[in-house]
Amino acid sequence: MADELNVLGEPLQSCSDEPLTGFFRDGCCRTGRQDLGAHVICARVTAEFLEYSRRRGNDLVTPQPASGFPGLRPGDRWCLCAARWKEALAADVAPRVVLQATHAQALEIVEMEDLKRHALDLS
Repeated sequence: MADELNVLGEPLQSCSDEPLTGFFRDGCCRTGRQDLGAHVICARVTAEFLEYSRRRGNDLVTPQPASGFPGLRPGDRWCLCAARWKEALAADVAPRVVLQATHAQALEIVEMEDLKRHALDLS
């Protein structure tokens, strides 16, 4: 992780250890070739976003014990697919983001200004 950068050009920070997030389930929004969804945006999910995601075919609320997924609740931090976050932005339900824990690759899909407008960690 030390060589991976966030959208601010700094070392990528952890998004969440509880629940344990990230494509690689290491707490970070790292990505790789096998991550076809680009799970690179660290967001604090809301009830509105979770319902939107469920309606779009991705139920993030229902626990999946077989895969170790506890299900998310509003307020949890989670590494989201950049394209889904962008869709949620257009639908006016995009959750707030943690820039320090959002991978630089997110900028290939979303605009920095959109991320900044939704940032939890800007002064």
